[in-house]
Amino acid sequence: MNASAVVLMLVAMLVIWGGLAVAVVNLNRSKDTPTADEVHRDL
Repeated sequence: MNASAVVLMLVAMLVIWGGLAVAVVNLNRSKDTPTADEVHRDL
């Protein structure tokens, strides 16, 4: 692999893992999580 391919791979990995980190932080900051009584699942 040449240098441009490595750089592009690193940028893509940073975008994907960064998006995952932002999503996890956003979920943890959210106070609107439902309680066990509010969640109704059809299994």
